[in-house]
Amino acid sequence: MRNFVVTIDGKSYSVGVEEVGESVGEVAIAPVAVAPVEAPKAAAKSAPANGEKVLSPFPGLIKNILVADGAAVKKDQPIMVLEAMKMDNEITAPCDGKISLNTSKGANVETNALLAVIG
Repeated sequence: MRNFVVTIDGKSYSVGVEEVGESVGEVAIAPVAVAPVEAPKAAAKSAPANGEKVLSPFPGLIKNILVADGAAVKKDQPIMVLEAMKMDNEITAPCDGKISLNTSKGANVETNALLAVIG
């Protein structure tokens, strides 16, 4: 098994390649500088300690924010649009309260990422 680091669109991936069959001989590989892997961005502000958390149901792109930070929202009110697999999905408020956003338009989020807190 040989290990390589491949960089695609500025993101580095570690890849293991298994040698199968006869070897074709030794191949010289030029050393390559590995770009540092970008750490996930920290939240711009801390979310309130209490309140109902709004988590991303799946990975995707925050296409639009439908409410302002600090606005009063009602249960089941659409608060943002999450695009996943070229489909727009409305994220709704799970309860009534004042919203504290923890993401921004254009952000890529993973499953269970904290999107907002309603308290």
